[in-house]
Parts: sequence; structure tokens; C-alpha cells
Amino acid sequence: MPFPESFATRRLTAERLRPEHYADLLRMHADPVQMAMLGGVRDAAQTTEYLEKNLAHWDRYGFGSWILRDERAQVVGRAILRHLELDGVDDVEVGYSLDPPVWGRGLATEIAAACLEHARADLELTTVVALTLPANARSRRVIEKVGLTYERDVMHAGFPSVLYRVRFT
Repeated sequence: MPFPESFATRRLTAERLRPEHYADLLRMHADPVQMAMLGGVRDAAQTTEYLEKNLAHWDRYGFGSWILRDERAQVVGRAILRHLELDGVDDVEVGYSLDPPVWGRGLATEIAAACLEHARADLELTTVVALTLPANARSRRVIEKVGLTYERDVMHAGFPSVLYRVRFT
């Protein structure tokens, strides 16, 4: 069964990342609050690189990043299931980033849980990881709520990070 290019949760619609989402990514990457725990604000060149990398991931693996829309069809964030090499090991990472005005509504938990279900059911993965900065208490709560457990501290993309993992049985 091919992986879904779009899917819906109770309050969000996820659509496959496409080149026409560049302006949405640029807006999200320019928000210092949204990007504070994601390595900081990204400029146009970094956003182009991010877009190209994630489009190539879809082409290579058949899954990747989605743009998230709310009930009003407004773009409110993004989510990922993508390959991540860490310490020479290839894993698949779940991740999300939402616009600050929608924080605190449970949307991160909702989309992370949906991504994990797709990883388990559609990709038939046995494990998925998540990374965040140690100080990102909000994200750590979401990661733990959806069933991942702390595994270890790591360095990722030049930042000290915490690695979480879920094993599907």
C-alpha cells in the first residue's frame, strides 16, 4: 500500500510538501518564537535547502514532510516522518512544528500520534525516534505522551539534543 500523500486527523489536514509551500516554510522559518527550539531562524537560502532536501526525501522514500492546515484550511505548521542518520545508524524520525498561535491546543500530540500510526501501519516500521533540545519541555511532553521514551543525550546538527524512541511490538 502506498504511503498517503495527505491524511487528516480530527482537527488537521496534512498534505505532502510541494514546491508551492515555499512561502509557507519561509514564513515559519522566519518566526523567532517558532524556530527558537529548532536551531533558530532560517533565511531564504536555508529554507530553499530545507525544501529541496525534503522534496528529495519524498522522491527517494515515498514519504516525508507534510504541511499542516487547520479546520479553516490555514497553514499552521508542518510534520515529518523522515530518515535520519545518527551515529551511523539510519532511523526514521517523527517531528512537528506548529505556529505559536495554535500552541497549547493539543495539535502537536494529535499530529505526532497520527504520524506514528502511519509509521507503524503503513511503513511497518519497528521503531521511530524523535529529537529535541533538552530545554524544550513542551516538545518533550508531546513526545512522551505519544509513547516515546528517553533513550540518551546526543549531538545533532551541532546542538546537544535528547533522543527518544518508540518500539512497536
